[in-house]
Amino acid sequence: MSGIPEPEEFRDRARRWLAGVARPRAADGEWGSGSDSVAVFDNWTEEQEREHTARVQEWERTRYDQGWSAFNWPREYGGRGLPAYYEQLYRAEEAAFDVPHRPEIFPVTQALVAPAIGLWGTEEQKRRWLVPLLRTDELACQLFSETEAGSDLAAVRTKAVRDGDGWVLTGHKVWTSGARVATWGVAVCRTDPDVRKHAGITVFLVRMDAPGVTVRPIRQMTGGTSFNEVYLDGVRVPDTDRLGPVGEGWRVTLSVLAAERLDSGGLGLDNADRALDLAGHLSRPLTGAERQRAADLHIRTLVQRLMGLRVTAALVAGREPGAEASVGKLYATETMRRTSDLVSELLGPSLVADTGEWGTYAWTEHLLGAPGYSIAGGTDEIQRTILAERVLGLPKEPVR
Repeated sequence: MSGIPEPEEFRDRARRWLAGVARPRAADGEWGSGSDSVAVFDNWTEEQEREHTARVQEWERTRYDQGWSAFNWPREYGGRGLPAYYEQLYRAEEAAFDVPHRPEIFPVTQALVAPAIGLWGTEEQKRRWLVPLLRTDELACQLFSETEAGSDLAAVRTKAVRDGDGWVLTGHKVWTSGARVATWGVAVCRTDPDVRKHAGITVFLVRMDAPGVTVRPIRQMTGGTSFNEVYLDGVRVPDTDRLGPVGEGWRVTLSVLAAERLDSGGLGLDNADRALDLAGHLSRPLTGAERQRAADLHIRTLVQRLMGLRVTAALVAGREPGAEASVGKLYATETMRRTSDLVSELLGPSLVADTGEWGTYAWTEHLLGAPGYSIAGGTDEIQRTILAERVLGLPKEPVR
């Protein structure tokens, strides 16, 4: 394809390509048929996670090899040099086809880690990593969060000590999605404890099968193990696997987090729509309060989709949508909360007693999982701080 196609032309071509490689998604059946899962986080065993990951990788390789992936990347990396929002145009078309659901490690690999390497990596690192990550031959997880640091990512304690032509990493990371299937982990480490905390950080790419790396699943309230804790016990990393300059890791980390928030604006919309369907299929009339709550949630879904368009508009204009991304993240987590509130009011005791009735007890997975997104990708408090400082111009808290 030469030049940049018009959006409608691009969508038409995407639709025709998808029709040749995938089946159209079956139209939703009548209420009460099919899966009633509304889980926020995937509740897989390790075997299930590996099997599903392999299916998604096969699909992503098909996309990449046939020119329907990595749209905004240069051609030397298998891309097409299109504006970033063409990925969203493609996703809108792909949603109508029966293709594998992408778990979190895929957007982390393709939309967070690969761009960070594109921005901060050396030419050798770009040649080495970008195509395998964009094609998903290799997958990457984030080794960011730590129990002691909480929401203050700059307070990481995992140490990286220089040793000859490499580094030795020691520490403990938590809440890592996809650690069991990842090839690489992007680790935020403390390399200088004697300077202010934001200045003493360096980022490394760590082989997840390296000696000293131990992955342990974390059992969730919903019963699954989507997350993991990762122990780094004297893990040796060559300096060639350092991403960005020594001591500049905070800036590298921020570039990953900014991309993560861009991808969070659509959170919870599918489940909000399902909750509104539930309201329309109850065997009893809604109370006045229930009707009001359902109407409010419906309006929120419309506003949230408009916010997604604002993020797209910022990308089209060549701007990094920092404030828009933070507002979208905050709004999305509140939509998830209000979805929980509506469902709790509609179902009452049917929510907590497994009677086998379709579309009732399944909602427990949403209620137990949704609060986690007020922490993931930067807590609600962090988003409000960003807006206070960058939009309202309020003074920053002094660095300690």
